Amino acid sequence: MIQLSRGSLAKKTGVNSETVRYYEKIGLMPDPPRTLAGHRSYDQLLINRLTFIRRCRELGFSIDETRELLELVDGEDYSCAEVLESTKAHLERIRNKIKDLKKIENTLKTISSRCSGEDVPVCPIVDILWQPPS
Repeated sequence: MIQLSRGSLAKKTGVNSETVRYYEKIGLMPDPPRTLAGHRSYDQLLINRLTFIRRCRELGFSIDETRELLELVDGEDYSCAEVLESTKAHLERIRNKIKDLKKIENTLKTISSRCSGEDVPVCPIVDILWQPPS
């Protein structure tokens, strides 16, 4: 049976040790059992849980969205449909962010093209950013 320290858990899962501490503080990770000497001891179940959390975060799920997914899993009474619904909602938010980022990209591209980049005290980018909305 695997029993890891917080540092070993962090190394094994690719999550910073301070992040593990933070996840415990906010309740995403439960307080681990302790050895007789009082050291935290993480088993395979906690390794899997932290890996799940890391993967959710890498995919852009917020802390609250990750918590919701974990609550489904923790209840052991979830359906694939529930997980799919949550994932599709997240995907829609990601698509909207991508649209917003593309708008930002186009705006920056446009205003950057108006700048000569010369070493002069006047900059069209600043002028555009300074203007109040119309």
